[in-house]
Order: sequence, then structure tokens, then C-alpha cells
Amino acid sequence: MNHIQNAMNAASALIWAGYERAADAGELPRAELAPPQIEVPKDLKNGDYACTFAMQSAKALRLPPRKIADSVASHLDLTGSAFSSVEIAGPGFMNLRLAPGWFQGVVENIRDEGAAYGRTACEKPEKIMVEFVSANPTGPMHMGNARGGVLGDSLAEVLSRAGHHVTREFYVNDAGNQIEKFGLSLEARYMQLILGEDAFPFPEDGYHGDDIRELAAAFREEHGDGFAQKPSEERRAALVPFGLERNLARMRGDLARYGIHYDNWFFESTLHDSGYVRETIDLLTQRGCTYEKDGALWLRTTDFGCEKDDVLRRQNGFYTYFAADIAYHRDKLERRGFDRAINIWGADHHGHVARLKAALDALGLDGTHRLEIVRMQLVRLMRDGEVVRMSKRTGKAISLSDLLDEIPVDAARYFFNSRAADTHLEFDLDLAVRQDSDNPVYYVQYAHARIKSILKALTQDGISLGAPNADLSLLQDPSELDLIRELARLPEEIRLAAEAREPSRLNRYATQVASAFHHFYTACRIKDAGSDALRDARIVLIGCVATVIENTLSAFGVSAPDHM
Repeated sequence: MNHIQNAMNAASALIWAGYERAADAGELPRAELAPPQIEVPKDLKNGDYACTFAMQSAKALRLPPRKIADSVASHLDLTGSAFSSVEIAGPGFMNLRLAPGWFQGVVENIRDEGAAYGRTACEKPEKIMVEFVSANPTGPMHMGNARGGVLGDSLAEVLSRAGHHVTREFYVNDAGNQIEKFGLSLEARYMQLILGEDAFPFPEDGYHGDDIRELAAAFREEHGDGFAQKPSEERRAALVPFGLERNLARMRGDLARYGIHYDNWFFESTLHDSGYVRETIDLLTQRGCTYEKDGALWLRTTDFGCEKDDVLRRQNGFYTYFAADIAYHRDKLERRGFDRAINIWGADHHGHVARLKAALDALGLDGTHRLEIVRMQLVRLMRDGEVVRMSKRTGKAISLSDLLDEIPVDAARYFFNSRAADTHLEFDLDLAVRQDSDNPVYYVQYAHARIKSILKALTQDGISLGAPNADLSLLQDPSELDLIRELARLPEEIRLAAEAREPSRLNRYATQVASAFHHFYTACRIKDAGSDALRDARIVLIGCVATVIENTLSAFGVSAPDHM
């Protein structure tokens, strides 16, 4: 249940009903008016919700805002509503205060829903594909993949919890130039192991990493030196699938360790092997969107406002990566019927985004609206105030695997989700492993562990934790009410995170819940609350806090430990 949205809708309906009654009574004229807009004021001293209906309607009603507000307020019927009072302030603000029953209802709802609290239904659920990481399978995953993995996985989760039908997908680029280069690099290293490094040339634009050497050595260990006598094409035909299989297995393992699991791994090669790329490009040609120049086939992307046209098929007859990408996204939107495709890409893909959307528009698939690209900025790893580029363990560029060897998965996921995708991120390795309140993930997890410790101690003292008839109306201390307000926000925070494609909202929210709990715990006793009834109500309340923290952290893949 979305308590915030429900309260705002109820406030809007109440004020509109008050206006209707005032108009029926002849106190206010009738006019075509916009529905009352409800806001959450920055200072809750003025009320829990505020409405500017009087100011918005003053011109149409030709009356001073204050007069409108006074008249509407005098006709409000708050009986049985979520609100206890309405106050007029300034030129005509209508400030509403929540009734005690609302706070009690929030706690009851969290207690009843448990792990499901925060999940909501949306008016128009969509079938959404979230594609993320999709790292080049020719080498290990880097920091961009580490950030993109968390952002994509977290976005998929909040979309699901907001009521959409979500599929997570990894697109494997197992075709094209990079695979050709991968095969040439593996072949060179394999042959050099047998003949010596000077006896077989290494391609100038080949992959020079030690991982290529390791794959070549593993292939030789398994297959021996026999492939040295075979034709180069046959040799590469054996080396490439061997290397891809090893690399993909490593990727799957690293991602599983990172807490990321995909619904589907989609291979680019299937698009070529099935003829779907050719079919897609033929469709564009039939629609008059292509032309031939210098022996190549081009897409008229400039007709759709792009800066330049793009090659779809080269002079040698091979289709480009762009052609395959168009076919892949056509497959998402047309053949598999996703309402929306969301990709997590690096910021350097800016030009490609516009051209891909244009191609989908040309196919009649409304790529302008149905394809969304979340562009992700770079990550800088920091240690002792200095930028870190090399792994302490391997002396190489830091990979995802290296990072997870150094810091806990929870810290990695929390930090990578702590900023919106379009902002640069500085990842402080020293802070990520600190066990104090300066470390945000520790601060939030400690709040959860502290609650579990309190509940365990109460149980050991013979106090029942599950009082079904706890009188929640006793929760009236300001710190209790502030805490309940925070707990009420989770479904709305998830809705807003899904709508804005910004799961980092939940990091900030988790910190705010933990802060509200620590403030409550400083102000309010639990075991020695003054009465058993108040103690039991507070036990229910902190149990709900633990539930909300766990549900919030799980939305971006971070655990909520019972002890630390």
C-alpha cells in the first residue's frame, strides 16, 4: 500500500469536495478548475501536506486566495479521513495534519505485509526488458561494468516492485570485428607458445592482456600442439569458442558473486545465423531508408535528425555492429513484444543512441519512446585520496573480480548505487571497508542489526515479541511519529525510483530511515517504556523498521545482517 500517494489523493479529494460544497452554498462561484495539487512541505511544523488550490483558482474565481481557502476549509468534512485538521496560512495555503489513525494504519500495514511491503501495483504495467553490462566477452569485466551491473539490476528490481513485468538480459557480442580480433590474438599466443614469440607475429590491434595468454595456454594444455599444423581458419574456429566459453563462464561466476542473475543471455550470433539481421536491413531498404555508396549500404539516419548516416553493410558484404544492434532491438520490441527496452550504456554512446532510435522509428517501432538509454558516467576508484588504476593483488587494471577480492559485495553494490547514473562517481575504497557510521552501508546495516539485537535481548528476558493486540495508538511521541512517516515512504520511494529510472533514491531513503530510528532510540525507551502496553507497541514499531530497512536494501541487492 502506498500510504503517501493515498494520503495525497485523499487530501485532493477532500479539498475538491469542500469547494463543491462551498459552491453549492453560494459562497464560491463555479468555474473550470484544475484538481487540487498536494505537496509535502519542507517544514512539517506547517502540517503534513499543503495545498495551493486557493492561489491556483483565484484568477478563475476572481476572489482573493485567502477568502477561497477560508470558504473551502469551512466546508471540509474530515470525519473518518486520514486527517485531523486543516489550517490556513499566509495568502491561502491549506495545511492538513494527519490523524493518529493514519500512523497506526501504517504500522499495521507494514506488520501485515512484511517482506511484500513496498511493492505496489501500477495503473498501466508494462512488459520491460532491462539490458545491462553486456560486456565484451573477449576479456574481464571492468569498473564500468561493475557500476552498470548494480544500476541495471537495481533498476530492474524497482521496476518490478513498482508493478511492471521485467526481464533482465545480457547481450553477448559473439560476432563481428572484436571476435575476429579475439581469434587472431588467441591464435598468435597459441602459436608463440609452440614456436616462440618471434616466430609468429602478433596482430598490431590485437588483445595484449595476460588473459589471452592464459586462454592460449589452457587451450594448448587441453588440445596439445596438433592445431599448429592445421590451417589458420580451422585453428581459430577451435580457439574462439574455447575462449568465449571460458570467458563467459568467468563472467557468469563474477556476476553471481556480485549478486546479479539474468533471465536470459542473448547471443548476437543467433541474429546472424538465423538471417534476422539480413531480414531487418531488407525491411529498411523496402521502406526507402537505405542507399548504396562506395559499395556499402547506408542508413539515412540524417532523415531523422541525426548528424550523419551510418553504414549497415560493408563493401565486403559483412553487416556492421550497428546493423546487428538494430536487429537485436527489433527482436526485443517486435518479435518478443516488450513494451519498452531500457539499456544501461556508457556516456560515450551518445551518438549511437540517436541513430538507433532513428532506425527503430524507420521500422515503425517507435524507438523514440519505446527505447530508453540510461547513460552512465565514469567511476574513479580512490585510496588515500589518490586515484587507483591498478590492482594491488595483480598489478593490472582493476577488474570486477579484483574489486570483490578487496571489498565486500554489499559495500560495492551500495556505493555503485549511491549516485544517479548520469553523475560521475568517486568510489572511496578506504571508506567502503570502514566499520563506523561514516560508512553509509555500515550505518544502515548497523541500524538493522541493532534492532535484531534488541529483539533478541527482549526474548531472552521472557518478553513476547508478537503481541497481536498491541495498542499502536500509544505511539504518540514526536520521534515515533517522525519514524512512522519515514516508514510510510517506502512504496512511494520505489514508485518514484522506477518512474525516474533512479534507484539511487533508495540509498538516500535507507539512510534517512536509519537516522530516524537512531533518533527514536535515543528519545524512547523500549523495555522500560513505562508500561507493558507502550513497550509492546514500540516492539511492533521497531520490528517494522527492521522490515523496511531489509526491504529497502534488498531492492538494490544489499543484505540486512542480524548482527555485526
